[in-house]
Amino acid sequence: MVQAALAGDVETLLKGHRFEGLMQVLALTHAGMTIGEFHAAVEAWFTSATHPRYSRPYVDLTYLPMQELLRHLRANGFKNFIVSGGGTDFMHVWAERVYGIPPEQVLGSTARTTFELREGGPVLTKTLDQLFVNDKEGKPVMIHQFIGRRPILCCGNSDGDLAMLQYTTISNPRPSFGLLVHHTDGEREYAYDAVKKSTGRLVDALKEAPGCGWLVVDMKHDWTVVFHD
Repeated sequence: MVQAALAGDVETLLKGHRFEGLMQVLALTHAGMTIGEFHAAVEAWFTSATHPRYSRPYVDLTYLPMQELLRHLRANGFKNFIVSGGGTDFMHVWAERVYGIPPEQVLGSTARTTFELREGGPVLTKTLDQLFVNDKEGKPVMIHQFIGRRPILCCGNSDGDLAMLQYTTISNPRPSFGLLVHHTDGEREYAYDAVKKSTGRLVDALKEAPGCGWLVVDMKHDWTVVFHD
């Protein structure tokens, strides 16, 4: 997997049920960094990186309908969480500024962090140990362990969210709602389902949606605007 990363072989990196090879490479490259060093590196990326297709900062490329939904839920007393396969430490740096969701409500992939009291003060350091990929069946487990409550509303956009949608809506004692965003707009954004461009495969969840009563949002036909201004 390290050789694949060096060669830019994305197809090989994304092999595995939960992209274990890619996650191992990410853990390997980040291991030994202090949380402060890692946060500084993410902050530098956040303030300088631009999307290669849109030539705009990534922060300008969040979905307007998603932002509107988050604001609507907050205004009506809901508590919003991000449950993602992305690294928890990575998302902690910018999620509150971008989505209005504080770090304690962000759940992602993790590895063990160690504590050490150095001359300059307390230091937390990232390690390779106990890597947990928060994807597919891992998402309901993470929700149970860190939130302790079953969601009543779940939004996803790939088969990686299938188990989370099932956990939210099937046999839930409270009224619940599931939503799938189907990326169908190759002009304004991207189009994928069975044929994926990166990690976004959406097949099994689409099949289950009608029987489970999940709302399927067609990006091309249902979204007047994709990215917020």
